[in-house]
Amino acid sequence: MSRLVIAIDGPAASGKGTLARRLAAHYGLPHLDTGLLYRATACALLDEGLRLDDIEAAVAAARGLSLTDFDDQRLRSREMGESASIVAALPEVRAELVDLQRRFAATDEGAVLDGRDIGTVICPDARVKIFVTASAEKRAQRRALELAGRGEKADYQNILADVKKRDERDSARSVAPLKPADDAVTLDTSELDIEGAFGAALAIVEKGRA
Repeated sequence: MSRLVIAIDGPAASGKGTLARRLAAHYGLPHLDTGLLYRATACALLDEGLRLDDIEAAVAAARGLSLTDFDDQRLRSREMGESASIVAALPEVRAELVDLQRRFAATDEGAVLDGRDIGTVICPDARVKIFVTASAEKRAQRRALELAGRGEKADYQNILADVKKRDERDSARSVAPLKPADDAVTLDTSELDIEGAFGAALAIVEKGRA
């Protein structure tokens, strides 16, 4: 297979992470959930009792990240998601993490990366770009079910408010705002189950490879 980089972007709880993992497994490619980088940076700051908007400390935390020692369960908590959105709005932190993400994508066979600026900033030359979206209500419902499944408190109205707040912050930030790349294919998963969304994403990738 010729080198294949798949860039998957989208807002919180749109299903992009699940699709990225499934596509990576299908094509035998390495996968990076770039959101975990920002969650890990936020986590490091919180553990040290530092402010999330402390630019110097946040850059130092980002610089010290390793892709192999993430506490996945902790990083995927609701608190860390909200904290990550604050850290990700810092241009200095984003600049620190750009090279790390690009090096991951530069493997000989390619890679699958998901996040919010993969197709626009990290891998603008990716062969396939997919922008995964869904209604805020559907995404809040999915997040509530996910949190409840992990035994965490899941208040739908509060989660919906968080989703909308994150959307606004991610779309309005001055550097690498959340938006589809000009050549990305938009995939709305609002009315699709996991298998339906995967089938649609697979068709987009195959068309992009043709």
